[in-house]
Amino acid sequence: MGSDINDAFISTHQFSVTMVANTQRWWIRAGGRGRTSIMILCQRWGKREWAIATAGFAIVLLAFSFIMSSDSSSSSHNFSGATTSDFVPLILLSNAVQRGAYCLDGSVPAYHFQKGFGSGSRRWVLHIEGGGWCNTIASCSFRTKTALGSSKYMEHQVQFSGILSHDPSHNPDFYNWNKVKIRYCDGASFAGHPESEQKNDSKLFFRGQLIWEAMMDELLSIGLSNAQEALLSGCSAGGLATLIHCDDFREILPKDAKVKCLSDAGFFLNEKDIAGNATIQSFYHDVVHLQGAAGSLKKDCVAKMEPSKCFFPQQIVKSISTPVFLVNPTYDFWQIKNILVPGPVDPLDGWYKCQLSIHNCGPEQIQVLQGFRNSFLKALSEFQQMKDGGMFINSCYIHCQTWMSETWHAPNSPRINNKTIAESVGDWFFDRKVTKYIDCPYPCNPTCYNMDFTFH
Repeated sequence: MGSDINDAFISTHQFSVTMVANTQRWWIRAGGRGRTSIMILCQRWGKREWAIATAGFAIVLLAFSFIMSSDSSSSSHNFSGATTSDFVPLILLSNAVQRGAYCLDGSVPAYHFQKGFGSGSRRWVLHIEGGGWCNTIASCSFRTKTALGSSKYMEHQVQFSGILSHDPSHNPDFYNWNKVKIRYCDGASFAGHPESEQKNDSKLFFRGQLIWEAMMDELLSIGLSNAQEALLSGCSAGGLATLIHCDDFREILPKDAKVKCLSDAGFFLNEKDIAGNATIQSFYHDVVHLQGAAGSLKKDCVAKMEPSKCFFPQQIVKSISTPVFLVNPTYDFWQIKNILVPGPVDPLDGWYKCQLSIHNCGPEQIQVLQGFRNSFLKALSEFQQMKDGGMFINSCYIHCQTWMSETWHAPNSPRINNKTIAESVGDWFFDRKVTKYIDCPYPCNPTCYNMDFTFH
Protein backbone atom coordinates (compact mmCIF):
# COMPACT_ATOMS: atom_id res chain seq x y z
CA MET A 1 0.00 0.00 0.00
CA GLY A 2 2.93 2.30 0.60
CA SER A 3 3.94 2.17 -3.04
CA ASP A 4 0.72 3.96 -4.04
CA ILE A 5 1.64 6.84 -1.76
CA ASN A 6 5.13 7.10 -3.23
CA ASP A 7 4.09 6.66 -6.85
CA ALA A 8 1.46 9.36 -6.49
CA PHE A 9 4.14 12.03 -6.47
CA ILE A 10 5.62 12.57 -9.92
CA SER A 11 8.42 15.09 -10.11
CA THR A 12 7.71 18.10 -12.31
CA HIS A 13 10.88 17.41 -14.29
CA GLN A 14 9.91 13.83 -14.98
CA PHE A 15 6.39 14.81 -15.98
CA SER A 16 7.61 17.62 -18.25
CA VAL A 17 9.79 15.15 -20.14
CA THR A 18 6.82 12.80 -20.49
CA MET A 19 4.67 15.59 -21.90
CA VAL A 20 7.24 16.48 -24.55
CA ALA A 21 8.20 12.91 -25.45
CA ASN A 22 4.78 11.36 -25.86
CA THR A 23 2.25 11.93 -28.61
CA GLN A 24 -1.02 10.84 -27.06
CA ARG A 25 -3.18 13.79 -26.00
CA TRP A 26 -5.56 13.95 -23.07
CA TRP A 27 -7.62 16.73 -21.56
CA ILE A 28 -7.62 17.41 -17.86
CA ARG A 29 -10.09 19.97 -16.54
CA ALA A 30 -9.58 21.88 -13.32
CA GLY A 31 -13.21 22.00 -12.27
CA GLY A 32 -15.19 24.83 -10.73
CA ARG A 33 -17.25 27.47 -12.51
CA GLY A 34 -16.11 26.68 -16.04
CA ARG A 35 -12.36 26.98 -15.56
CA THR A 36 -10.10 26.53 -18.53
CA SER A 37 -8.99 23.07 -19.61
CA ILE A 38 -5.32 22.26 -20.09
CA MET A 39 -4.15 19.98 -22.88
CA ILE A 40 -1.18 17.87 -21.88
CA LEU A 41 0.83 15.07 -23.44
CA CYS A 42 0.92 11.92 -21.35
CA GLN A 43 1.85 8.27 -21.32
CA ARG A 44 -0.59 5.50 -22.27
CA TRP A 45 -1.47 4.69 -18.69
CA GLY A 46 -4.32 2.45 -17.62
CA LYS A 47 -7.03 3.31 -15.12
CA ARG A 48 -5.02 2.25 -12.08
CA GLU A 49 -1.93 4.23 -13.09
CA TRP A 50 -4.04 7.31 -13.78
CA ALA A 51 -5.78 7.04 -10.43
CA ILE A 52 -2.40 7.00 -8.73
CA ALA A 53 -0.97 9.78 -10.86
CA THR A 54 -3.85 12.15 -10.24
CA ALA A 55 -3.07 12.11 -6.53
CA GLY A 56 0.11 14.05 -7.25
CA PHE A 57 -1.58 16.60 -9.50
CA ALA A 58 -0.94 19.53 -7.19
CA ILE A 59 2.79 19.10 -7.79
CA VAL A 60 2.42 18.46 -11.51
CA LEU A 61 0.48 21.73 -11.93
CA LEU A 62 3.77 23.57 -11.52
CA ALA A 63 5.08 21.87 -14.65
CA PHE A 64 1.91 22.79 -16.52
CA SER A 65 2.12 26.48 -15.62
CA PHE A 66 5.84 26.50 -16.46
CA ILE A 67 5.23 25.19 -19.97
CA MET A 68 2.11 27.23 -20.59
CA SER A 69 3.72 30.51 -19.57
CA SER A 70 6.30 30.10 -22.34
CA ASP A 71 3.52 29.85 -24.93
CA SER A 72 2.08 33.28 -25.68
CA SER A 73 -1.08 31.75 -27.10
CA SER A 74 -1.76 30.16 -23.73
CA SER A 75 -0.87 33.12 -21.55
CA SER A 76 -4.48 33.95 -20.83
CA HIS A 77 -4.97 30.45 -19.41
CA ASN A 78 -2.03 30.47 -17.03
CA PHE A 79 -3.26 29.09 -13.70
CA SER A 80 -0.90 31.13 -11.56
CA GLY A 81 -1.31 34.41 -13.39
CA ALA A 82 2.45 35.00 -13.23
CA THR A 83 4.74 36.80 -15.67
CA THR A 84 8.29 36.06 -16.82
CA SER A 85 9.63 38.21 -13.99
CA ASP A 86 8.25 35.61 -11.56
CA PHE A 87 10.74 32.98 -12.74
CA VAL A 88 13.44 32.64 -10.12
CA PRO A 89 16.76 30.79 -10.60
CA LEU A 90 17.91 27.74 -8.66
CA ILE A 91 20.64 28.27 -6.04
CA LEU A 92 22.68 25.33 -4.74
CA LEU A 93 23.29 25.37 -1.00
CA SER A 94 26.84 26.69 -0.60
CA ASN A 95 27.51 25.19 2.82
CA ALA A 96 26.04 21.75 2.07
CA VAL A 97 29.27 19.79 1.69
CA GLN A 98 30.77 21.35 4.80
CA ARG A 99 27.64 20.49 6.79
CA GLY A 100 27.14 17.04 5.28
CA ALA A 101 23.70 18.10 4.06
CA TYR A 102 22.82 16.05 0.99
CA CYS A 103 19.78 15.04 -1.02
CA LEU A 104 18.94 11.33 -1.11
CA ASP A 105 21.44 10.75 -3.94
CA GLY A 106 24.26 12.78 -2.38
CA SER A 107 23.72 15.88 -4.52
CA VAL A 108 23.63 19.38 -3.03
CA PRO A 109 20.21 20.68 -1.87
CA ALA A 110 18.86 23.86 -3.43
CA TYR A 111 16.46 26.77 -3.09
CA HIS A 112 15.16 29.78 -5.01
CA PHE A 113 15.45 33.30 -3.61
CA GLN A 114 13.83 36.58 -4.63
CA LYS A 115 14.96 39.67 -2.75
CA GLY A 116 12.38 41.83 -1.03
CA PHE A 117 11.95 45.53 -1.68
CA GLY A 118 10.56 48.64 -0.04
CA SER A 119 8.75 47.94 3.21
CA GLY A 120 9.36 44.21 2.67
CA SER A 121 13.15 44.40 2.72
CA ARG A 122 13.29 43.01 6.27
CA ARG A 123 10.34 40.69 5.96
CA TRP A 124 10.56 37.06 4.83
CA VAL A 125 8.23 34.36 3.60
CA LEU A 126 9.63 30.86 3.12
CA HIS A 127 7.73 28.11 1.31
CA ILE A 128 8.73 24.44 1.55
CA GLU A 129 7.96 22.36 -1.52
CA GLY A 130 5.82 19.23 -1.17
CA GLY A 131 6.31 15.79 -2.67
CA GLY A 132 5.33 12.89 -0.40
CA TRP A 133 7.71 10.56 1.41
CA CYS A 134 9.68 7.37 0.79
CA ASN A 135 9.33 4.46 3.18
CA THR A 136 11.58 1.81 1.64
CA ILE A 137 15.05 1.57 0.13
CA ALA A 138 13.44 0.94 -3.25
CA SER A 139 11.12 3.94 -3.13
CA CYS A 140 13.88 6.25 -1.87
CA SER A 141 16.20 4.96 -4.60
CA PHE A 142 13.55 5.70 -7.21
CA ARG A 143 13.38 9.29 -6.02
CA THR A 144 17.11 9.77 -6.64
CA LYS A 145 16.28 9.87 -10.35
CA THR A 146 13.81 12.71 -9.87
CA ALA A 147 13.82 16.27 -8.54
CA LEU A 148 12.35 14.91 -5.30
CA GLY A 149 15.60 13.12 -4.49
CA SER A 150 18.30 14.91 -6.43
CA SER A 151 19.10 18.51 -7.33
CA LYS A 152 20.48 17.18 -10.63
CA TYR A 153 16.92 16.95 -11.89
CA MET A 154 15.61 20.25 -10.51
CA GLU A 155 14.52 22.97 -12.91
CA HIS A 156 17.03 25.79 -13.31
CA GLN A 157 14.26 28.27 -12.64
CA VAL A 158 10.73 28.06 -11.24
CA GLN A 159 7.73 30.29 -11.25
CA PHE A 160 6.88 32.21 -8.10
CA SER A 161 3.14 32.62 -7.72
CA GLY A 162 0.51 32.55 -5.00
CA ILE A 163 2.09 33.29 -1.63
CA LEU A 164 5.42 33.86 -3.43
CA SER A 165 4.09 36.25 -6.08
CA HIS A 166 5.53 39.78 -6.24
CA ASP A 167 2.30 41.12 -7.74
CA PRO A 168 0.21 42.96 -5.10
CA SER A 169 -3.00 42.08 -6.95
CA HIS A 170 -2.18 38.37 -6.45
CA ASN A 171 -0.45 38.63 -3.07
CA PRO A 172 -1.59 41.77 -1.24
CA ASP A 173 0.20 41.31 2.10
CA PHE A 174 3.48 39.58 1.19
CA TYR A 175 4.20 40.70 -2.39
CA ASN A 176 7.33 42.74 -1.60
CA TRP A 177 8.84 40.44 1.04
CA ASN A 178 12.01 38.43 0.63
CA LYS A 179 10.73 35.13 -0.76
CA VAL A 180 12.31 31.68 -0.63
CA LYS A 181 11.17 28.41 -2.16
CA ILE A 182 12.93 25.51 -0.43
CA ARG A 183 13.30 22.47 -2.68
CA TYR A 184 12.41 19.10 -1.18
CA CYS A 185 14.82 16.24 -1.85
CA ASP A 186 15.06 14.11 1.31
CA GLY A 187 11.78 12.19 1.33
CA ALA A 188 11.01 12.62 5.04
CA SER A 189 9.80 16.23 5.47
CA PHE A 190 13.32 17.36 6.47
CA ALA A 191 13.35 15.00 9.44
CA GLY A 192 15.83 12.26 8.42
CA HIS A 193 19.03 11.62 10.40
CA PRO A 194 22.33 10.16 9.09
CA GLU A 195 22.55 7.59 11.89
CA SER A 196 19.83 5.62 10.11
CA GLU A 197 21.97 5.27 6.98
CA GLN A 198 23.76 2.34 8.60
CA LYS A 199 20.62 0.28 8.08
CA ASN A 200 21.17 0.03 4.33
CA ASP A 201 23.91 -0.65 1.81
CA SER A 202 22.38 1.43 -0.98
CA LYS A 203 24.37 4.62 -0.35
CA LEU A 204 21.25 6.68 0.25
CA PHE A 205 21.63 9.85 2.31
CA PHE A 206 19.06 10.47 5.03
CA ARG A 207 20.04 14.04 5.86
CA GLY A 208 16.75 15.93 6.10
CA GLN A 209 17.51 17.50 9.48
CA LEU A 210 20.98 18.54 8.32
CA ILE A 211 19.51 20.03 5.14
CA TRP A 212 17.10 22.07 7.25
CA GLU A 213 19.88 23.35 9.51
CA ALA A 214 22.25 24.16 6.62
CA MET A 215 19.44 25.88 4.71
CA MET A 216 18.56 28.07 7.69
CA ASP A 217 22.23 28.98 8.24
CA GLU A 218 22.57 30.10 4.65
CA LEU A 219 19.36 32.12 4.69
CA LEU A 220 20.41 33.76 7.97
CA SER A 221 23.66 34.80 6.29
CA ILE A 222 21.86 36.54 3.42
CA GLY A 223 19.52 38.61 5.57
CA LEU A 224 17.07 36.39 7.44
CA SER A 225 18.97 37.13 10.67
CA ASN A 226 17.71 40.74 10.46
CA ALA A 227 14.07 39.84 9.84
CA GLN A 228 11.41 41.96 11.49
CA GLU A 229 8.65 39.61 10.38
CA ALA A 230 8.80 36.09 8.99
CA LEU A 231 6.35 33.44 7.84
CA LEU A 232 7.40 29.81 7.35
CA SER A 233 5.02 27.98 5.03
CA GLY A 234 4.84 24.76 3.07
CA CYS A 235 2.56 22.58 0.98
CA SER A 236 1.68 18.91 1.61
CA ALA A 237 4.85 17.13 2.83
CA GLY A 238 6.29 20.65 3.01
CA GLY A 239 3.33 21.64 5.17
CA LEU A 240 4.20 18.78 7.51
CA ALA A 241 7.84 19.93 7.51
CA THR A 242 6.61 23.41 8.44
CA LEU A 243 4.88 22.02 11.52
CA ILE A 244 7.87 19.86 12.48
CA HIS A 245 10.30 22.80 12.28
CA CYS A 246 8.03 25.71 13.22
CA ASP A 247 9.44 26.24 16.72
CA ASP A 248 12.99 25.70 15.42
CA PHE A 249 12.36 28.51 12.94
CA ARG A 250 11.16 30.79 15.72
CA GLU A 251 14.28 30.03 17.79
CA ILE A 252 16.81 31.11 15.14
CA LEU A 253 15.22 34.52 14.52
CA PRO A 254 15.48 37.74 16.57
CA LYS A 255 13.43 37.65 19.75
CA ASP A 256 11.58 40.84 18.80
CA ALA A 257 10.60 39.56 15.33
CA LYS A 258 7.03 38.53 14.55
CA VAL A 259 7.30 34.87 13.49
CA LYS A 260 4.47 32.57 12.48
CA CYS A 261 3.94 29.36 10.47
CA LEU A 262 1.47 28.31 7.77
CA SER A 263 0.80 24.67 6.86
CA ASP A 264 -1.04 24.16 3.58
CA ALA A 265 -2.61 20.70 3.03
CA GLY A 266 -0.19 19.35 5.61
CA PHE A 267 -2.71 18.15 8.20
CA PHE A 268 -2.69 14.44 7.39
CA LEU A 269 -5.19 12.35 9.34
CA ASN A 270 -4.32 9.21 11.25
CA GLU A 271 -7.46 7.59 9.91
CA LYS A 272 -8.12 3.98 8.88
CA ASP A 273 -9.08 3.27 5.29
CA ILE A 274 -12.55 2.06 4.27
CA ALA A 275 -11.47 -1.55 4.86
CA GLY A 276 -10.37 -0.80 8.42
CA ASN A 277 -6.64 -0.94 7.69
CA ALA A 278 -4.21 1.52 9.29
CA THR A 279 -2.64 2.28 5.90
CA ILE A 280 -1.19 5.72 6.59
CA GLN A 281 -0.06 4.85 10.12
CA SER A 282 1.83 1.83 8.78
CA PHE A 283 3.35 3.95 6.03
CA TYR A 284 4.46 6.71 8.41
CA HIS A 285 5.93 4.07 10.74
CA ASP A 286 8.14 2.86 7.88
CA VAL A 287 9.21 6.40 6.93
CA VAL A 288 10.13 7.31 10.50
CA HIS A 289 11.95 4.01 11.11
CA LEU A 290 13.84 4.02 7.80
CA GLN A 291 15.08 7.60 8.03
CA GLY A 292 15.42 7.98 11.79
CA ALA A 293 12.92 10.83 11.80
CA ALA A 294 12.13 10.44 15.50
CA GLY A 295 15.12 12.67 16.28
CA SER A 296 13.33 15.65 14.69
CA LEU A 297 9.95 15.10 16.33
CA LYS A 298 8.62 16.67 19.53
CA LYS A 299 10.43 15.08 22.47
CA ASP A 300 7.43 15.17 24.78
CA CYS A 301 5.38 13.28 22.20
CA VAL A 302 8.05 10.66 21.44
CA ALA A 303 8.39 10.03 25.18
CA LYS A 304 4.71 9.16 25.44
CA MET A 305 3.94 7.19 22.28
CA GLU A 306 5.35 5.31 19.31
CA PRO A 307 7.43 7.86 17.32
CA SER A 308 5.56 7.47 14.03
CA LYS A 309 2.35 8.68 15.71
CA CYS A 310 4.23 11.91 16.47
CA PHE A 311 4.68 12.36 12.69
CA PHE A 312 0.97 13.17 12.49
CA PRO A 313 0.06 16.88 12.70
CA GLN A 314 -2.69 16.28 15.25
CA GLN A 315 0.05 15.36 17.74
CA ILE A 316 2.61 17.93 16.54
CA VAL A 317 0.35 20.97 16.96
CA LYS A 318 -0.25 20.12 20.62
CA SER A 319 3.35 21.06 21.40
CA ILE A 320 3.98 24.00 19.05
CA SER A 321 4.37 27.32 20.89
CA THR A 322 4.71 29.45 17.73
CA PRO A 323 1.42 30.66 16.17
CA VAL A 324 0.24 28.36 13.37
CA PHE A 325 -2.30 28.77 10.57
CA LEU A 326 -3.81 25.70 8.87
CA VAL A 327 -5.10 25.80 5.30
CA ASN A 328 -6.78 22.51 4.39
CA PRO A 329 -9.74 21.18 2.45
CA THR A 330 -11.85 18.64 4.31
CA TYR A 331 -12.11 16.74 1.02
CA ASP A 332 -8.38 16.63 0.32
CA PHE A 333 -8.10 14.53 -2.84
CA TRP A 334 -4.64 13.24 -1.87
CA GLN A 335 -5.87 12.00 1.48
CA ILE A 336 -9.02 10.49 -0.03
CA LYS A 337 -6.91 8.60 -2.58
CA ASN A 338 -4.08 7.50 -0.30
CA ILE A 339 -5.50 7.37 3.23
CA LEU A 340 -9.25 6.77 2.92
CA VAL A 341 -9.43 4.67 -0.28
CA PRO A 342 -5.95 3.43 -1.28
CA GLY A 343 -5.78 1.25 -4.40
CA PRO A 344 -5.53 -2.17 -2.71
CA VAL A 345 -8.88 -1.72 -0.92
CA ASP A 346 -10.65 -0.80 -4.17
CA PRO A 347 -9.72 -3.67 -6.54
CA LEU A 348 -12.87 -3.26 -8.66
CA ASP A 349 -12.34 0.49 -9.12
CA GLY A 350 -15.63 1.32 -7.45
CA TRP A 351 -14.17 4.63 -6.30
CA TYR A 352 -12.36 5.38 -9.54
CA LYS A 353 -14.83 7.90 -11.01
CA CYS A 354 -15.46 9.46 -7.60
CA GLN A 355 -11.73 10.05 -7.12
CA LEU A 356 -11.48 11.69 -10.54
CA SER A 357 -14.19 14.19 -9.60
CA ILE A 358 -16.24 14.62 -6.46
CA HIS A 359 -19.18 15.44 -8.76
CA ASN A 360 -19.11 11.77 -9.84
CA CYS A 361 -19.49 10.41 -6.30
CA GLY A 362 -22.68 8.52 -5.51
CA PRO A 363 -24.82 9.11 -2.38
CA GLU A 364 -23.10 6.32 -0.40
CA GLN A 365 -19.65 7.60 -1.36
CA ILE A 366 -20.60 11.15 -0.38
CA GLN A 367 -21.70 9.78 2.98
CA VAL A 368 -18.28 8.17 3.44
CA LEU A 369 -16.59 11.45 2.49
CA GLN A 370 -18.75 13.33 4.98
CA GLY A 371 -17.59 10.87 7.63
CA PHE A 372 -13.99 11.64 6.67
CA ARG A 373 -14.78 15.35 6.98
CA ASN A 374 -16.21 14.76 10.45
CA SER A 375 -13.03 12.92 11.48
CA PHE A 376 -11.01 15.83 10.13
CA LEU A 377 -12.96 18.39 12.15
CA LYS A 378 -12.72 16.23 15.26
CA ALA A 379 -8.94 16.04 14.86
CA LEU A 380 -8.88 19.85 14.60
CA SER A 381 -11.05 20.47 17.66
CA GLU A 382 -8.18 20.89 20.13
CA PHE A 383 -6.23 23.14 17.77
CA GLN A 384 -9.35 25.24 17.22
CA GLN A 385 -9.27 26.22 20.89
CA MET A 386 -5.73 27.56 20.71
CA LYS A 387 -5.72 31.33 21.07
CA ASP A 388 -3.06 32.18 18.47
CA GLY A 389 -4.05 29.57 15.87
CA GLY A 390 -5.74 30.37 12.59
CA MET A 391 -7.67 28.19 10.14
CA PHE A 392 -9.11 28.23 6.65
CA ILE A 393 -10.77 24.82 6.34
CA ASN A 394 -12.84 24.76 3.17
CA SER A 395 -15.02 22.08 1.59
CA CYS A 396 -13.26 21.85 -1.75
CA TYR A 397 -11.93 18.80 -3.60
CA ILE A 398 -8.32 19.95 -3.93
CA HIS A 399 -4.95 19.59 -2.19
CA CYS A 400 -2.50 22.54 -1.91
CA GLN A 401 -4.01 26.03 -2.30
CA THR A 402 -1.44 28.66 -1.27
CA TRP A 403 1.15 28.39 -4.04
CA MET A 404 -1.13 29.20 -7.00
CA SER A 405 -2.61 32.65 -7.39
CA GLU A 406 -5.75 31.00 -8.77
CA THR A 407 -6.55 29.57 -5.34
CA TRP A 408 -4.53 31.95 -3.12
CA HIS A 409 -5.98 35.31 -4.19
CA ALA A 410 -7.83 35.97 -7.43
CA PRO A 411 -11.32 37.15 -8.38
CA ASN A 412 -12.56 33.53 -8.54
CA SER A 413 -10.55 32.13 -5.63
CA PRO A 414 -12.23 29.96 -2.96
CA ARG A 415 -13.77 32.00 -0.16
CA ILE A 416 -15.18 31.54 3.30
CA ASN A 417 -17.07 34.48 4.83
CA ASN A 418 -16.24 36.29 1.59
CA LYS A 419 -12.52 36.11 2.38
CA THR A 420 -9.85 34.53 0.15
CA ILE A 421 -7.12 32.38 1.67
CA ALA A 422 -4.62 35.24 1.22
CA GLU A 423 -6.88 37.73 2.99
CA SER A 424 -7.56 35.27 5.81
CA VAL A 425 -3.87 34.52 6.33
CA GLY A 426 -3.06 38.23 6.23
CA ASP A 427 -5.74 39.06 8.80
CA TRP A 428 -4.30 36.39 11.09
CA PHE A 429 -0.61 37.20 10.58
CA PHE A 430 -1.04 40.93 11.19
CA ASP A 431 -3.53 40.40 14.03
CA ARG A 432 -6.25 42.30 12.17
CA LYS A 433 -8.90 39.85 13.31
CA VAL A 434 -9.41 36.34 14.64
CA THR A 435 -9.43 33.98 11.65
CA LYS A 436 -10.83 30.52 12.31
CA TYR A 437 -12.96 29.67 9.32
CA ILE A 438 -14.59 26.28 8.82
CA ASP A 439 -16.70 25.78 5.73
CA CYS A 440 -20.10 24.07 5.56
CA PRO A 441 -20.17 20.56 4.02
CA TYR A 442 -19.92 19.82 0.29
CA PRO A 443 -21.52 21.00 -1.96
CA CYS A 444 -22.48 24.20 -0.13
CA ASN A 445 -19.62 26.48 -1.25
CA PRO A 446 -20.02 27.71 -4.86
CA THR A 447 -16.60 29.39 -4.80
CA CYS A 448 -14.77 26.06 -4.41
CA TYR A 449 -12.05 25.19 -6.86
CA ASN A 450 -12.86 21.47 -7.21
CA MET A 451 -10.26 19.52 -9.14
CA ASP A 452 -11.72 17.42 -11.94
CA PHE A 453 -9.44 14.78 -13.45
CA THR A 454 -12.02 13.40 -15.86
CA PHE A 455 -10.57 12.99 -19.35
CA HIS A 456 -12.41 14.25 -22.40
